[in-house]
Amino acid sequence: MNAKVITNFQLGSRESSSAPDVLPLATEHALQSAGAAFHALADTMPQMVWSTLPDGSHDYYNARWYEFTGVPVGSTDGEGWAGMFHEDDQADAWKKWNHSLATGEPYEVEYRLRHHSGDYRWMIGRALPILNEQGEIQRWIGTCTDIDEQKRTVLQNEILSQELSHRIKNIFAIVSGLISLTARANEAFGEASRDLLGRISALGRAHEFVRPHSEKSQPEGKEVTLATLLATIFETYPAFSEGRTAISGPDIAVESRAATPVALVFHELATNAMKYGALSNPEGRISLDLSTEDEMVRFRWREHGAYIDKASEPQTGFGSRLIELAVKQQLGGNYERTWHDDGVELVMDVRKSRLQEPS
Repeated sequence: MNAKVITNFQLGSRESSSAPDVLPLATEHALQSAGAAFHALADTMPQMVWSTLPDGSHDYYNARWYEFTGVPVGSTDGEGWAGMFHEDDQADAWKKWNHSLATGEPYEVEYRLRHHSGDYRWMIGRALPILNEQGEIQRWIGTCTDIDEQKRTVLQNEILSQELSHRIKNIFAIVSGLISLTARANEAFGEASRDLLGRISALGRAHEFVRPHSEKSQPEGKEVTLATLLATIFETYPAFSEGRTAISGPDIAVESRAATPVALVFHELATNAMKYGALSNPEGRISLDLSTEDEMVRFRWREHGAYIDKASEPQTGFGSRLIELAVKQQLGGNYERTWHDDGVELVMDVRKSRLQEPS
């Protein structure tokens, strides 16, 4: 059955926006048969099915609609359907429906629909336009699908994730407190404790950035990308606010699994730059360039304005081993470090899939 025939059948009415005033008997019989067949098919579906005229005025609902809502037949024709939606969802539903009517684009929206018991259940509403051979909209056919259980499951998972994240945040605070207490009791542990606290603080900032958020706790304007994650790591360093640490290149999405190794690597680099490198003097600066090639992401960390004594070989300490562990094992990449006259350069290539792999 082609589009023109489908758009011209009658759905429970004797009028059609595209039908002539007087139809030949055979044509009218064919339209009525098509309408009856559509009604029978729609009534066997588990979903609610509806249709509208080209202007969006509803003129048909299947049996599932009336069974679910409990409203009298015909009471939601025209624009009466909107009153069945939850008050908080009506504005969005109207906005999207009017957009589809104006553009002919498919309609899709989630909303809460009132059950005959008085409770509301989440639905996903979809509709497609049916066109004639000239591309003109003859009718809209839509469905309402119950997704209440899925929505409740998602909400429950979000609550659990936020609770778990809150507990992890508390663990960071407890561990930091224990380290500080130990350092006060043991002066020899002082310098090591400061380094350890810095790493824990970097992890805490990374976790706070990528953890599941509610609408109220979501950082405004902060999407989970490499540039924004790195800015979160660097924001506690004065050189960043002074404009001496610049990040350039394409912004790349990053998942929470990669946040920990990325945070550790660049915390180590920034800390070393403050102690021994470019940021140890007020004129020094750092550039961090991001680039992509095929399935790899390249980080180029370059320090300028440091004083490097080429006569002394730089020592490989715990921080270097930590970077190697993070880059090679957790991010599936490699790195190369070069010492120039005015500062260190580290080029790190990691797999994009590791950065974007979900937890």
